[in-house]
Amino acid sequence: MDAEINPDRKGNLGLALRRRILTMELPPGAVLDEVALSEEFGLSRPPVRELMRQMAGEGYIELEANRAARVSSMSYQSLRDFFLLAPMIYITANRLAAENGTRGQLDVLKKIQQSFRKSVDNCDVEGRVFYNDQFHRQIGEMAHNVYLVPSLRRLQIDHARIGKVFYKYPNTPRMQEELELATQQHDEMIATIEKRDADAAGELARLHLELSRRNMAMYAAPEGLEAPSL
Repeated sequence: MDAEINPDRKGNLGLALRRRILTMELPPGAVLDEVALSEEFGLSRPPVRELMRQMAGEGYIELEANRAARVSSMSYQSLRDFFLLAPMIYITANRLAAENGTRGQLDVLKKIQQSFRKSVDNCDVEGRVFYNDQFHRQIGEMAHNVYLVPSLRRLQIDHARIGKVFYKYPNTPRMQEELELATQQHDEMIATIEKRDADAAGELARLHLELSRRNMAMYAAPEGLEAPSL
């Protein structure tokens, strides 16, 4: 049965591909095999190609004429660009979420946070990456700004992949302490958004990015490239 009859299969493929890319199961530059994906999800190739075009527009995939689709690449420049732009986007997202988010969206955010905390407690690296991405994506949705969301989503792709470089290292007391701090900051973001305190929500985003910056720079920044302060 094809995607026109069973759209759930196409949706499942999209969710699976996004998760595999964010968690680095599919590393940057990896070739995507249309035939294998079609067989795995019970789809013909046209809906698979359509999904890849959509994901290319979101920044997950690179499409070039006469070449197989590939997972979006990462470079020293993309790392630098991330650290330069991320603070502006994340802080704005948090501020607007505090101003515009709905009660229903806040409830979803709380459920995502429960899953993130469970992943931290269980030392589930894949879960940490995935649910952290979902947490900040939900805040972006709560901002209700059509210009902000695409930029935030593109940033999040590399945020998750850079973060995976950090998370893959053996757990240490320092790492566990900072993971707990990140989890606590998520809880505080929820509280400030619920109170509609835009200033506090924005400041928490800045602190949260600074924590990420320190950890990512330690494990992922190229030698001689210092991530800019937030």
